[in-house]
Amino acid sequence: MNHTTPQPFNAYQKRILLLMAFIQFSIILDFMIISPIGDILMKTLSINTTQFGLVVSAYAFSAAIAGIVAAGFMDKFDRKKLFIWFFSGFIIGTLACALSHTYWQLVSARIVTGVFAGVSSAALFTLVIDLFAPQQRGRAMGVVQMGFGVSQVLGIPLSLFIATHLGWEFSFIAIVVLALGILLATGLILQPVTAHLAQQHDKNPFAHFLKVLSQSDYRIGFAAVMFLPIGGFMLMPFTAPFLINNVQVTAEQLPLIYLSTGLLSLIVMPLMGKFSDRYDRFTLFTFGSLGAVVMVFIYTHLSITPLWLVIVINILLFTCILCRMTPAMALNSMVAKPEDRGAYMAISSSLQQIAGGLGAFIAGMVILQQDAHSPLQHFDWLGYIAMGIFILCVFLVGRVSKLLEARKLAQGH
Repeated sequence: MNHTTPQPFNAYQKRILLLMAFIQFSIILDFMIISPIGDILMKTLSINTTQFGLVVSAYAFSAAIAGIVAAGFMDKFDRKKLFIWFFSGFIIGTLACALSHTYWQLVSARIVTGVFAGVSSAALFTLVIDLFAPQQRGRAMGVVQMGFGVSQVLGIPLSLFIATHLGWEFSFIAIVVLALGILLATGLILQPVTAHLAQQHDKNPFAHFLKVLSQSDYRIGFAAVMFLPIGGFMLMPFTAPFLINNVQVTAEQLPLIYLSTGLLSLIVMPLMGKFSDRYDRFTLFTFGSLGAVVMVFIYTHLSITPLWLVIVINILLFTCILCRMTPAMALNSMVAKPEDRGAYMAISSSLQQIAGGLGAFIAGMVILQQDAHSPLQHFDWLGYIAMGIFILCVFLVGRVSKLLEARKLAQGH
């Protein structure tokens, strides 16, 4: 592997990274909470697997559409103001989820939340690229992605406890309270980010969007990033129902599984960030993908299994999946030019959401369940599809890696 010397963070960057980790935590938790409370939702609202798949995919599709619409405008405003506006909308959408009492109210609220969450996420990762040099982005992405781990360690177990004892609606209320605090901290800590405005040449947002979409280098990145999350999106919404109804894990044991996985991810994500700044990112991604293929096969073929073994398998599975994300996102962060970063990340985020929404929708169509307490059928089919997608991603991310290497050679670095 190639070896490089990482560039240290300054004091402001450290504060921003901590803030960004909390932002990512709130956005990830809002999406992830649907999975662990999925069994409660399906039984409380009397919905089937196909309808539940729509709850998940409605969020993803609305986020995708919003990202595409916003792409032409992302580079036209101060990044700070843009983020605060959309994050405020995300909070309102999450509150609407808490106030939903029927299936269609919940679907509508998830659509609203997805619209603002998708653009908020794109704006967040654009800020990472703007504020951190290429030699810092692996570690920066690793710290930001720790929001996933914190959501597993604290957010999901606590939300499950709240949902079990107070009702699923209060899980969303807790997220609203947290997000309001994060919004206030963002306004106080984050400085305006406007350097990209001086490099703008396209006055028309639609023309800017088309220019970004038409560049062949960018399309290579778009192809890779679109397929990156789809395997996980297919499996994730149905993991809680699968563990409860097929593996015979109890609802009281679920928080322990998420807690143990999240604790490990808090260690793995920063390590992968450091490795991504020191070693070849594509090599790291390939190793993570091959490990994910093996663990998905094992996971999706589980039957009644002791709790300790379920925890071990779950930890290994998510470790491999997380080891794919950090180096891939660090590579993707280097594709766009500074004046195109907002639009590029918005389109990238939209494509990921489209792919994820399709994954969740297809999963809902593939999975069968006779009644709310019966084992899920065809979960192993999803595993085979996810394994194929992981292998495809190795080829696609490899193209991005070659593109960046060729660009370096052309620039004489």
